Amino acid sequence: MHKVHIIKILLLILIPLSGYTQKLKYKDIFTLLSAKEYEKAEPFLRSYINENKAPEPSSYLFMAIVYEQKTPIDDILKSVQQAFNNIDSALYFYDKAYATINEKEFKGSSKDYYASYSKRDLRTGTYGVTLLDVQFAIEKSTIALRERREKIKLVNYYFTQAEESYRKAHTLYDSLNTTFPGEREFYLRSNDETLKTLTKLSSTYEAAKKAFDSYKASAANLGKIGYNHSWIVSEIKDFKRDGKTLTDFYQNDLAIWDYQKFAKHATDVITKEIKPIRDNLVKYDIEINKLREKLKTDSVSVKSDLTKLVAGLLNEKLQRFDPDPLPLNVFAVKVANLEYRSTLVENIKGEKTSDVFERLKRVEHEMASLNKLDSLAAKLLLMNIEQEAVNYKTFVEETYTNTVILTSYAKAEKDYADRERRIKEKELALCRNALNWLIVGSDSVPLVTNLLSKFTPLIVQQEEYTSGIVYSDTVSGEGYFYTITPSRVPDVRVKFQVDKVNFTKGKIPSIKALSTENEGSHIFFILFASEKEVKGKYPVTVAKIYRADGLAWNSNYSLDFIPEEIEFLSDSGELRIKGANKNAVLDKGGKQK
Repeated sequence: MHKVHIIKILLLILIPLSGYTQKLKYKDIFTLLSAKEYEKAEPFLRSYINENKAPEPSSYLFMAIVYEQKTPIDDILKSVQQAFNNIDSALYFYDKAYATINEKEFKGSSKDYYASYSKRDLRTGTYGVTLLDVQFAIEKSTIALRERREKIKLVNYYFTQAEESYRKAHTLYDSLNTTFPGEREFYLRSNDETLKTLTKLSSTYEAAKKAFDSYKASAANLGKIGYNHSWIVSEIKDFKRDGKTLTDFYQNDLAIWDYQKFAKHATDVITKEIKPIRDNLVKYDIEINKLREKLKTDSVSVKSDLTKLVAGLLNEKLQRFDPDPLPLNVFAVKVANLEYRSTLVENIKGEKTSDVFERLKRVEHEMASLNKLDSLAAKLLLMNIEQEAVNYKTFVEETYTNTVILTSYAKAEKDYADRERRIKEKELALCRNALNWLIVGSDSVPLVTNLLSKFTPLIVQQEEYTSGIVYSDTVSGEGYFYTITPSRVPDVRVKFQVDKVNFTKGKIPSIKALSTENEGSHIFFILFASEKEVKGKYPVTVAKIYRADGLAWNSNYSLDFIPEEIEFLSDSGELRIKGANKNAVLDKGGKQK
């Protein structure tokens, strides 16, 4: 290269264009162009073309090449307009070059500017360049640039579609996520609008995926574009945590949430599970109301009907979405109410009984049923009905109209349970107290010590018999023996004389009582003894009683010892009275041997 040209090239590079006042010569710029220093030559070439009314035709060609060289490195996703501008500029200058380069160019020194297009003529064997060679190259580049422009346009279109569709899907999911506090509320509060949103979410995600697949196919046709995107899908498992992040589509690894799978699953759950559950809740309430009317109208127990009804309740299906559903709490109260009322009806219409234990059992059963109702009504009343009702709008509106009426119902059931409890507690106390008394004619005989009673029980053999002394006044008394029956009305009633002098009411604390019976409990012996000596002896009264015939005999005795045990000798019919190393024997007629 000539020394002068080298100096001028250095000046072109080192001196800013604005400060370079010497008129640019094309052959100096061509030195850079021939060396393919397009980036360095570009500002000078552009300035040369702008400053000359009739620049060298080849300058258009090289300007087109400068722009064409930029197109492979353009970011066709982030800077698509810049890519289009470079392609359009290259096409513009190729058109200018094609129109201005002619045969005259190849007759003079200008032919040297096209040396890079030289090739060997297969016919003549000569090496050189022709106008046709340059025109063919221009046409080829023009076609390639136009095809590239269309391909970039298609790639960018699908990429934009994929990004925008996915962003719309994210927005739709976010709208669901922010509308409902949690997954429970999402399903329970879902409606037709929710289903529409889910349908749109699914189709929008599908559109994003299809656009992405088309983008990848179009990008492959374009060649290297500087990106190698992958569609990496994650399943939405947690409604409130997953699906909220938005991926950066300009990164190669796209973290994608599978909104379509979520939408399809949610739609299936709502249509196949939630809607049937809602319908069944209303139907179930209607069935309970029918049973209530049946009990009220016919005064019959509906427990068997309730058993069938409760078995058909969708507890597990509903509790999958809500561990403690408001409707189930309402049903529990209504069922408990019917169970309690049915128990009352059963006991009223049941077989009449004088058995105090049976009566107590019935009242305890009623009380247990009432406690269940009271507990369930209290729980329902403590629930935030206003808040929970939002999850069961259809149920509340179709069964109770509004939450005010539902709350009033819960309060009414609790008040009813409280009133019934006061009644049943009194009945229960009476039944339990009845266990401690025998009814003998107009008298009530205590089975436990009762200072207000004229009867003083000295022996109480649990659920068998009792014996003691009844005082008609403050002094004299009379012995008694009564069997203890479930009805508390004795089937054996016996009174017998006692030592009225030594067994007065004031001496009760010093009176000891013993009893025994034969095998089969057909014969009973009752012994009362004073533990205080009277003239060196201990006063004793003994009575023999037959279950079938009543009192056989009773006698008073004076013994040398305090009796500690009595024994019936079945072989002889005698009664042995044992004391401290002493004993006495009474024959079958009561005479002391």
